[in-house]
Amino acid sequence: MARHEADRVIHDQQELSSLTSWAAWYQWRDKVVDRYRAQGTDCPLHAALSQLGTASDAASTVAGELLDQWQQQLAAGIRRMRDGDEIAHALDADREAAALLAGIQGGVLILLTTDRIAHLEAALDLGIAHLRAPGRRDR
Repeated sequence: MARHEADRVIHDQQELSSLTSWAAWYQWRDKVVDRYRAQGTDCPLHAALSQLGTASDAASTVAGELLDQWQQQLAAGIRRMRDGDEIAHALDADREAAALLAGIQGGVLILLTTDRIAHLEAALDLGIAHLRAPGRRDR
């Protein structure tokens, strides 16, 4: 069940392969927020992983693979934007993707705890704004 939910999370992130413009980044951001807003505190992946228990090697493997794949896809989008001179070449795509993913996961955890989505929105907005910070070319 955890594998199915993890695959669904990645499937819902299909826009990650199209992160080639700022419009695409904001469209992806909106889809992430809309998805989590719609499900609220009812996160199927969280529920599946909770049922397996935190000590479960299977749960850890599935969660780790999901997060690795998500981070790799974010990093690929950052590299595409960097290659197109939309993001500063000095930025480390892997590190930026790790920070953005950590912000998303923190926002989701707060949503699951409080039923408030503002933290997830802030993490996404500030993460994207950081990528657009001075040193990049405006288009």
